[in-house]
Amino acid sequence: MMRRFDPRIVIGVLLILGGGLALAQTMGYLKNAGDYFWGGAFLLGGLAFLSLLLSGNWWAAFPGFTLAALGVLILLPEAVDELGGAIFLGGIALSFWYVYLTDRIHRWWAIIPGGVLTALSLLILASSYFDEYSGAIVLGGIGLTFFIVYLTSPGERWWALIPGGVLSTLAGMTVATERFGAFESGGFFFLGLALTFLLVAVLARMKWAFWPALVLGIMGVLGLASLMDYANYIWAVALIAFGGFLVIRFFTRNAG
Repeated sequence: MMRRFDPRIVIGVLLILGGGLALAQTMGYLKNAGDYFWGGAFLLGGLAFLSLLLSGNWWAAFPGFTLAALGVLILLPEAVDELGGAIFLGGIALSFWYVYLTDRIHRWWAIIPGGVLTALSLLILASSYFDEYSGAIVLGGIGLTFFIVYLTSPGERWWALIPGGVLSTLAGMTVATERFGAFESGGFFFLGLALTFLLVAVLARMKWAFWPALVLGIMGVLGLASLMDYANYIWAVALIAFGGFLVIRFFTRNAG
């Protein structure tokens, strides 16, 4: 008959391992024994929780991946120490992705924290090589997360198009501001918002979204026109046209 697992065995093994590492450090054979001990302890603890996933305990993914990532973080050599934050956040993100992938219908909510943590992990990686694009990477990554939420159920989760489009637009804004001025890049911002509501109107079949898409699109075109010398003329013509439209509409209604 198989004996029931006793956690005291793990505790005993860890104590023996810790004592051995401490002795090796005292005798001069090893340095940073404490890091090896705690790194190994967290890693083993994480693997112990991850083993529970085999029996269907999906909740074990959270402590499992988190503890394993923490153990890897502690055991990292100094040469790649700057990657520690990305590994730790990526490990936590992995737990949410596992929870979603094991039940895509009922646990779709895990996409949002999983995507946000993944974007933050990529931000840490990118800051070492592409610092000027770090804002675009994190905002674009979170925006992509909401687009994934929309794709899981387009009929019910059409609302995810709005934060997805806004965050993606802000990601583009961080790059546009570097290339152009703050005022000129406002044109890109309004065009991005216009495209967002246009997607809502077309994909989600929300007719009301055509109106904000039209207004924001006009503002975006006027903003882009400021890159040229015709901005003042376009603003003047637009105001005259809109004012004339209101006057004609007033007299047309009264005549009817």
